[in-house]
Amino acid sequence: MSFVDILKAGNVLPGIKVDKGTIELARTNGETTTQGFDDLALASTAPSTTRLVPASPSGVQSSRSAPLSHRSSPSTRTLRVWPIVEPEILVTEIVLAACYKALNDQHVLLEGTLLKPNMVTPGSDAKKVAPEVIAEYTVRTLQRTVPAAVPAIVFLSGGQSVEEATLNLNAMNKLQTKKPWNLSFSFGRALQQSTLKTWSGKAENEEKARAAFLVRCKANSEATLGTYKGVATLGEGASESLHVTDYRSMVGPV
Repeated sequence: MSFVDILKAGNVLPGIKVDKGTIELARTNGETTTQGFDDLALASTAPSTTRLVPASPSGVQSSRSAPLSHRSSPSTRTLRVWPIVEPEILVTEIVLAACYKALNDQHVLLEGTLLKPNMVTPGSDAKKVAPEVIAEYTVRTLQRTVPAAVPAIVFLSGGQSVEEATLNLNAMNKLQTKKPWNLSFSFGRALQQSTLKTWSGKAENEEKARAAFLVRCKANSEATLGTYKGVATLGEGASESLHVTDYRSMVGPV
């Protein structure tokens, strides 16, 4: 039995990003927006990919892209599927503000959604900063834009290394300020990287790979409580940056 069949047997609907990629917006300097939401019904993650160029996002781009991901939310709610709003952006505050305006315009029940954003980090070529700095800027951005009605924010790792993502999440949960939402994680590569490196496709490495995966799960669980001490056994690849230049989201059905 495949993993997908096991999920279906447990009444879990498997799905991934089902948009149809991006197209360039008219009247902008190379900015893009996402297409493919008109017939969306089953998938529960609604990404809105936003490509930004210097002096952007433009008003055209923000007003066009923000409503797109939220047209999917009413569609998924009619099937009792929990929508996860995932704006893929590099300039966070402006787009999150537009995002929640669009959600309200579409009368989406915010208490029944999750936000899956990036952390506010320096550019990939910029100097590294302390987790406390990333925590301060990220939480401040969320305070300014995300309503308290949203129950939880689950972060992407966004190309950070396995350990960086965990340390930054931990710093946010340690921050002494108003945080009306639960701050947790929805990491992909940041959970899998050290596991896959340890496994390397070899049967004899399976037990070590399981152990490496449990180490990262425990570390991130502690980070959601602000109690991670940075003492996890890093494992292979845990300190490597996962940034991919000119990254494009993969789309398509499971």
